[in-house]
Amino acid sequence: MSEVRSRIITDNIRPEPDKVLQEIADYVHHYEIDSPVAIETARLCLLDTLGCGLEALRYDNCARLIGPVVPGTVVPNGTKVPGTSYQLDPVRGAFAIGMAVRWLDYNDCWLAAEWGHPSDNLGGILAVADWLSRTYRASGTSVVSFAKQFKIMDVLKGMIKAHEIQGVLAIKNSFNAVGLDHVVLVKVATTAVVSKMIGLSRDQTVDAVSQAWVDGQSLRTYRHAPNTGSRKSWAAGDACSRAVNLALMVQKGEAGLPSVLTAKTWGFYDVLFKGKPFKFQRTYGSYVMENVLFKISYPAEFHAQTAVEAAMTLHKKIADLGKSAADIASVMIRTQESGNRIINKSGPLYNYADRDHCIQYMVAVPLLYGRLTADDYSDAVATDPAIDELRAKMTCTEDESFTVDYHAPDKRFIGNAVKIMLTDGTELEEEVHYPIGHRLRREEGTPVLLQKFERHVRGRFEDEQQVQSILEKSNKNIGELDVDEYVDLYVKKDKVC
Repeated sequence: MSEVRSRIITDNIRPEPDKVLQEIADYVHHYEIDSPVAIETARLCLLDTLGCGLEALRYDNCARLIGPVVPGTVVPNGTKVPGTSYQLDPVRGAFAIGMAVRWLDYNDCWLAAEWGHPSDNLGGILAVADWLSRTYRASGTSVVSFAKQFKIMDVLKGMIKAHEIQGVLAIKNSFNAVGLDHVVLVKVATTAVVSKMIGLSRDQTVDAVSQAWVDGQSLRTYRHAPNTGSRKSWAAGDACSRAVNLALMVQKGEAGLPSVLTAKTWGFYDVLFKGKPFKFQRTYGSYVMENVLFKISYPAEFHAQTAVEAAMTLHKKIADLGKSAADIASVMIRTQESGNRIINKSGPLYNYADRDHCIQYMVAVPLLYGRLTADDYSDAVATDPAIDELRAKMTCTEDESFTVDYHAPDKRFIGNAVKIMLTDGTELEEEVHYPIGHRLRREEGTPVLLQKFERHVRGRFEDEQQVQSILEKSNKNIGELDVDEYVDLYVKKDKVC
């Protein structure tokens, strides 16, 4: 007896593009940025992000990954990578810039159901703006039809929109909860903004963003024990380069996937998001840039920033008592749920990336030395046995009140408390709700942020005239400058990288 099997007939009528795709495209093409607070914050963000990239170039593990795929390749009118003499195609340039600004975990941050670093998007935005500006200056539109002269204000407004897309998607949707890395949002946001920059229509931007959602998404494996590694430092650069490449493919005629999110069985929601649609707390505007968090004082994973501040204060208090870290009997850390989940780590720490995602390490170093710098995650410092001895005395738990304030839209605190007991029974405790880079401390933090930028510029360039040119041009009138002329200020003349 033959077995009769029914054939499943698939409805092949293409639906209207998913609402999420359309709302992103409408925002990018039609929303006018008119918030002075957002624009000024974007200026500070641009400077801070570039400075973080300059500082990262001091580290060989970062510097060796920058440059053309084929050594010696120079792209005429291509993207220049700040802090180097490289001139690359925009896809490779986006990777290089995006990787450098993220390498030290020192650029801005956004914390919600999903966390991330919205200034990562600068890798794609600046690369495309610089490339198209140089091309336009050299040959008008005869070589690249969509070339144009971009101003820094265009970059600032692009940053505001990329921040907003990434941040609004992150407020209610936890990608880490399903094992996906937050750089998926960098890829989506950069694709959307770059699409408009290269002259795509609103409908083509829908297509490009759909390609970003269907593209292979990164697992968070490289951010968590026991696999934490340096890929977490170049994952954002990879997302930027993919975004630019996808936008350029759509510019050449590649079609989109209208129900990439909602398609039954094969869509993003069913395959990667446990069948749940995205949730939204607010519409797109300029909220995220206005409320973004800056890492001003310490190159540390943001959930630990206030813990480091508390530890620095405790270091001084211990010294005032005539004691040292050797007199500490125990340390108790209270943190938010997110911090407890991703950076509460015991056991061996194998590399730089392992250490800058361990709250115990980030508390131990300031308790011992009264500092926390990028160099403190190096093997040279980590070999001090006192660090692991102090880590062994620590416990870390969630404080539910910190978690509530973390998610509250009017607070967005990142609270931590550090309590130490000395061997003589003395107890000392410090609790910090929000770091100096928080919106509520913007007036206090801005001068310190600009000092950080200057420090990073001086650390990269020996020529005082070049340093002064960068600092002078980076004032509140920066938006009037041509992108390529501003980027030229950052060319490293004496060596490639």
